[in-house]
Amino acid sequence: MLYLAEVQKKSGGLIGGNKAELKLLACQRSEQNWSAVPGEEIIPSDEASKYNPGALVLVEMTAGKQVQRIQEAARQLVSILQNFSRLQERFKAQEEEIEQWKQSLTYQSQELNRREMEMEARREQLEQMEDDFEKLEHQRQEIETLREDVNRQRDELERKNQELEGAWDHLRGEMRRLEERQAEIQQSAQLDDDQARALHELLDRLTANAPQSSASREQLALVLELIDQQQAILTQHWQTLEQQHNTAQQMQSEVDRQGQEIRDRWQQWHQSQDSMEQARGELKAQQKVLDSKREYAQMLSLHLQNHDDLNQQLFRLAESSDGITLSGQQVDLAALEKMQLDDLQKLVQDLEQELQKLSQFVESQEEELRYKQQEIDELQAKIQAANEFDRLNLENELADEQDGYQMLNETLVGQRRSLNDRRGLFNQHQMVLRRRQGQPADDGRPAGIDLGPLATQIESQRHQQAEDLHKLESQIEQMQTAIQQADSMIASQVQDQQNKRNELKQLEETLTSRRSEVAQIWGRVALYQEMLQPIQDKTDALRQKLDEVSGLLGQGEEASNQQSQAIAEIRQILVSLTNTPELAAS
Repeated sequence: MLYLAEVQKKSGGLIGGNKAELKLLACQRSEQNWSAVPGEEIIPSDEASKYNPGALVLVEMTAGKQVQRIQEAARQLVSILQNFSRLQERFKAQEEEIEQWKQSLTYQSQELNRREMEMEARREQLEQMEDDFEKLEHQRQEIETLREDVNRQRDELERKNQELEGAWDHLRGEMRRLEERQAEIQQSAQLDDDQARALHELLDRLTANAPQSSASREQLALVLELIDQQQAILTQHWQTLEQQHNTAQQMQSEVDRQGQEIRDRWQQWHQSQDSMEQARGELKAQQKVLDSKREYAQMLSLHLQNHDDLNQQLFRLAESSDGITLSGQQVDLAALEKMQLDDLQKLVQDLEQELQKLSQFVESQEEELRYKQQEIDELQAKIQAANEFDRLNLENELADEQDGYQMLNETLVGQRRSLNDRRGLFNQHQMVLRRRQGQPADDGRPAGIDLGPLATQIESQRHQQAEDLHKLESQIEQMQTAIQQADSMIASQVQDQQNKRNELKQLEETLTSRRSEVAQIWGRVALYQEMLQPIQDKTDALRQKLDEVSGLLGQGEEASNQQSQAIAEIRQILVSLTNTPELAAS
């Protein structure tokens, strides 16, 4: 089992020395699970003596608390902390996502509560409408009953009218007979008592059979009053229906406006999406251009390295061959021939001392350059075998070493050239001095070959390529910055587009719910109208029937009045014919 422990050392006196112990701090339960060791558990270990007191180590132990292996805990702790940091970032992102879900659920809960309240209000409204319809149905039944009574009374009135018409026909016949009798009795100018009494009985019977319309008129007025009450209730429901119709139209207009707004926003979203995809395409094209420039920069770096290698080979060739020089300076040989021999000798000695100093300095720089190359090779080997965490630190260290190597190498290029110029200058002075001293100028060496012009040309080309590389690296850096900014902008646009898309989806869901609500309201309006219209039609038809009955009652009253007037006139005629006032009084 793996433990995290602290190294402790206790003094064992003059003879025993220091004893190393391990204080167990935590125990690994699983790959990502550690638990603290309760209390203070100390394990003696001789292997821990090579670690400093207070150092944290990882200890592999058996079930019997026997130490198997000890290793430093620094890297493992750093890895654990990195994993913990990544887990914290992941948890933070999940917490933000959960918070967004909470806000969305809170909004949905509030929306559901609002819809529930609206449905409750609509349910109460429907219950009220049902109660009103029940009342209307009850009134409709009462009206139907009254209508049946009115129809019955109308039938009775028509029957009585028919009887009245029959009585009128009988009266007209009696009047014709009376007129005939009057013509027969004009000579006598009066009727006998039996005839007069028979006529009076006939008139009394007509008077008794005259229709009485006052009761029918009262019943009709009561029915009309009920019809007016029902019409007032219907008018209220029609007004409520009109209000609901206006509300439905307003909600429909609002839903249509929101739908058009969402369609416009979707169009804008698609346009932004197309622009973002175009920007992605441009970014990919810039990335390809950047890759091409990087390849060209690598090629220039390789050319510069080749130039450096060629210069080093020329310098080594000049150093190893006595007949080859890299002189960059031209010596005034005539002036040296005229110079005092002692002065010339002193000048040659000074040049030799300077050449030795510069040679020693360049050699030390060359040694340091070789040492740096060895360090670079070692770091590259370590990177190949390192884990992910160590590779990052080693790569940073390798980059620093390569920068130092590059700077030192560039410095050595000029120093090597200066050294070769100094050597060529010294050789020319020494050759003149030996010739003037009577010594062989070349010590039997062949005539020298000056590679200075070639080295100068190579250096000129290297300088030009170095400038090109510097400009190219500047362009690469600018392009990298621009690409990073564009990539960040596109990432921000992607997140913004995703947020807008989620918002539009939520608005569409809300709009769908609103459309469903509007459809329900239109359905209620249509149902309300379908229920009200038949009742209104029946009420209008009943009122029309009652108006017809009222007209018939008026006609009956007018006929009754005419009948009474005719009976009175006949009575007067009978009185004048019979000279019996007691009959007139009856």
